[in-house]
Amino acid sequence: MPHIIRGRRLKTKADIVKNWIKRYTGTSSDGFGDWILLTNFQNYVDKFAKKFDVDVMGHGGPMTSATNKDGLSIINFGIGSANAATIMDLLSAVNPKGVLFLGKCGGLKHSTEIGHFILPSAAIRGEGTGDDYFPKEVPALPSFKIHKYVSDKLCDKDLEYRTGVIYTTNRRVWEYDEEFKEYLKKVRVIGIDMETATIFVVSFANGIERGALLLVSDTPMTPEGIKTSESDSKVTQKFVDLHLEIGIDAMSHIGNEGEQIKHFKY
Repeated sequence: MPHIIRGRRLKTKADIVKNWIKRYTGTSSDGFGDWILLTNFQNYVDKFAKKFDVDVMGHGGPMTSATNKDGLSIINFGIGSANAATIMDLLSAVNPKGVLFLGKCGGLKHSTEIGHFILPSAAIRGEGTGDDYFPKEVPALPSFKIHKYVSDKLCDKDLEYRTGVIYTTNRRVWEYDEEFKEYLKKVRVIGIDMETATIFVVSFANGIERGALLLVSDTPMTPEGIKTSESDSKVTQKFVDLHLEIGIDAMSHIGNEGEQIKHFKY
């Protein structure tokens, strides 16, 4: 008879996410800080770990993470809306005070050029993943407190930023599709990515305050603006350190300096 391995029974969502979060991220639920940065890119986690002289957890697993002594954590959850939903469900085991997504996006307007930052006022739920949590009528919105504080930090550094609606899609390869590009013009979005709407919606479902600071990494509405390995490398070298610095600065001080704004639960 084959040996059957039995673990303890996981009956509730709370049981599941508390059990799973270390397997996915390398960090147990009590090892995270109160404030969390999210990213799609390992170099953000590595730079964070080097800055604070801490270990990166989760190597060899689906996600990696690091936490500094001041209670700020960062997680690389990978790319796409399914991963975004997974990490926000897993973080319900932590119940953080807030998360900020440091993502990259394609700029779709003349006013959103490479290197610009976008604080999305909302995101269109084009990815479909959020439909498992709420009907389409529920908008994907950030928490005002987090975006207000990040905005203040950008202004303190005398940095311009854009605000507007982001389109979140599951399609990674769409740049050739003229019909889809016409649709993006019709809905008047300023940028496109694969995670923001999902993070906003699933955070809302789990009662977690959330925000996003997006870095425009390409301008994919024209052939010459589509991201290449060379152009992405230049964006990384030129803008990623600043992107991460703003996120660290904002989420390190928001607990003490951020305005006390009540978010009513419905």
